[in-house]
Parts: sequence; structure tokens; C-alpha cells
Amino acid sequence: MRLAPLPPVLKTLRTLVPSLPVLLGLGAFGPAEAQAALFNALELDQSKFVLVAAPIGDGLRAQLNIYEQVSDRRPCFSTSGSSPARVEPLLGSFDFTGICSRYLDANGYSLRVGGSDLGTVYRLSVVRQGSDNILLAAPGRNQGGPEMVVARTQGHSDGFLQLVPEPGWRLMRRQFGTRALGHVYLYRDTWPGQEANQPEAALPGTSDPAPGSQWPDAVAPASLVPPPVVPASAQPRP
Repeated sequence: MRLAPLPPVLKTLRTLVPSLPVLLGLGAFGPAEAQAALFNALELDQSKFVLVAAPIGDGLRAQLNIYEQVSDRRPCFSTSGSSPARVEPLLGSFDFTGICSRYLDANGYSLRVGGSDLGTVYRLSVVRQGSDNILLAAPGRNQGGPEMVVARTQGHSDGFLQLVPEPGWRLMRRQFGTRALGHVYLYRDTWPGQEANQPEAALPGTSDPAPGSQWPDAVAPASLVPPPVVPASAQPRP
């Protein structure tokens, strides 16, 4: 039995669907570059936020929480002491709608370096390291890139502890067009160790650097590294 030919509209859709990434300008990029093309990063008042190593279960492990003071109607958190500083999550004791925001997992926060949105490439986790706790950014399986220490509690104790960002790291907000979104970045202008080699970091929202140029040379993923340029004098003659 012969099947009836597809209507013209369906033929058109069948032709266009595989080309949608290209039409949207995403076809030439990997996951990190595709997201960077969609989102910008917006500066924030750092004093309105606190990074927290929040205990899980019996307290032997912790995860990253981020609390934001949106309104001054009542405090969302308090801190006390130092090395490590303890955090009291006051927002858990009242209806904080319109007063506070909290970001508890990868739906609420992700990593970004310069113009590269690394939410699909890197994972963030709180790791015990001797008498300290560190917020570690590590590439996922089969992903390239260095491990990076984003913040530290500067000591260890029970309960909720404040994570202090390492030099160069700060919070920024994800932005789509002119709209600020309910997602924050753990952000750095350049890769650690590249400050001297890259004095002018790619600004959020500007065109991305060439694929692979923002990765340290020793760890750049092969999929993002452009082929080497061979000088004309070294090329074989026909």
C-alpha cells in the first residue's frame, strides 16, 4: 500500500526542524557557548546575599544554599563569629514571599566564567578539606576544564556555615535581554591563573571569544580547541 504524500506544511516542518539550531544561531557552539549566547550577567549588591554550607541529614555532608535579602521588612538571615562564621537562616521561620529569595540547587545557581555559561559543564559541591570546607567547581564526566575553589568556610563547625568567596569570585544575576531572571551565577571574569595573560576579560553580554580561547591551554577540551594555524612557509608545496 502506498502512503499518501505529506502535506506541504509538514514537508516544510520536517525540513526546518533539523535546522532550528542553525536558524537560532546555536548550531556552531557546544552547550556552554549556546547558553552564553542566550544569557547575559547582571551586577548585584553582594551585601544582600550570603553563601551557605547547609548541612545535609546527619550533618556529615553539606550543600550550597544562597540566601538573598530582597526587602528590608525583616531580616532573612544573620551571621555571627568568624573562621567559620555561623549563619542563622531566619527566612525558614516565616513566610518570606517578597522579602527573601533562596537558591538551593542547580535550578537556582550555576557557574559562569567571563562569557561562558558553564551550568551544563560544571557542578558545584561543598567538600570537606581537612579543617575547612570548600565550595568546589568541578567539570562533569567527559568534560574538560580545571577544578576551581570558589569559596571557603575558613574553618569547620556544626550547623550552617558562611562560605567566603575566593578572590575574583562574586555573584551575578542571569539576564535574558533586559529581563533579570531568578537565577544567579557564581561568576569570575577570567579563569584562575589567567589574569596576567588575559588583562581584558570578555564582558558579559558581549560576543563570545573564539571557542576554546577562554579555557586554560593545558585543559582546553578538544571539542572547543580550533585547529592549529600552519605558517605558509612550513606548508608542503604541491
